[in-house]
Amino acid sequence: MKYDIILAGVGGQGVLSIAAIIAQAAMADGLQVRQSEVHGMSQRGGGVQAHLRISDERISSDLIPTGSANMILSLEPMESLRYLSWLSIDGVLITAADPFVNIPNYPEIEKIYDVIKDLPKGFIIKANELAKEAGNAKTENMVLVGAALDYIPVARSTIEKAIYDRFAKKDPKLVDINVKALSLGSQKRM
Repeated sequence: MKYDIILAGVGGQGVLSIAAIIAQAAMADGLQVRQSEVHGMSQRGGGVQAHLRISDERISSDLIPTGSANMILSLEPMESLRYLSWLSIDGVLITAADPFVNIPNYPEIEKIYDVIKDLPKGFIIKANELAKEAGNAKTENMVLVGAALDYIPVARSTIEKAIYDRFAKKDPKLVDINVKALSLGSQKRM
């Protein structure tokens, strides 16, 4: 078994947090993990992406070959389209609905949605609304992980344990909010 995920977004949205939580959960489930990341300029809204490879066998490379990603998981709709050439023909694209408009010529959002909706497995998640319902708008990334749970090869319980490990020392309330965001994301799709 091999599962490759391209994680995408804009600096400061939590792309690397998603990668860390999924990677920790996969390792706890006994899987091999390799990760490579490109950091953008978070103060200026630069792009951030990570390659996350999960397997039950040895993984040779950190980078996902073009056309073979099982999933694109994106916190920003236009950023999800930037990596379409990496997505396999039967791959899944899951993205947050709300754009992060950081350039003057940002495309019309409906045109971006149309491309995503034309994909065999393209999902647009109202992550911001669900994160607010969970109790903190900053949990959009966990909403998206929840939406991806049906596809990624890790147990929900190990994702929840990774959330606990990441947030319990900061503030125990953050654990509950992030777990709620995870649950809401697993229930709601556009």
